[in-house]
Amino acid sequence: MSRIYHVVTTADWAAAENQPTYEAGSLQTEGFIHASERGQVAGVLERYYKDVPDLLLLHIDPAKLTAELRYEVATNNELFPHIYGPINREAVVDVETIDRTEQA
Repeated sequence: MSRIYHVVTTADWAAAENQPTYEAGSLQTEGFIHASERGQVAGVLERYYKDVPDLLLLHIDPAKLTAELRYEVATNNELFPHIYGPINREAVVDVETIDRTEQA
């Protein structure tokens, strides 16, 4: 299975630096953490993070996740990966700085 991706602010990722897991706010409010396939990342950035600075892209290996992963239809009728629990650090195999100049 290929990697999945999660967009996070630099501040939120730094706040979880010394924790064994990372929990996005959506885990509390929606019951899962939003993730994307690689081809969906640009659309997610455009729809939800257009004016948000200092973003990172977590590269997640689904095989290493300890939480349940489900693919579900989102409001735009696309199938997105949803993580039903915190993201354990071992599953994050890379952290990429999102460069907005590339997307201009």
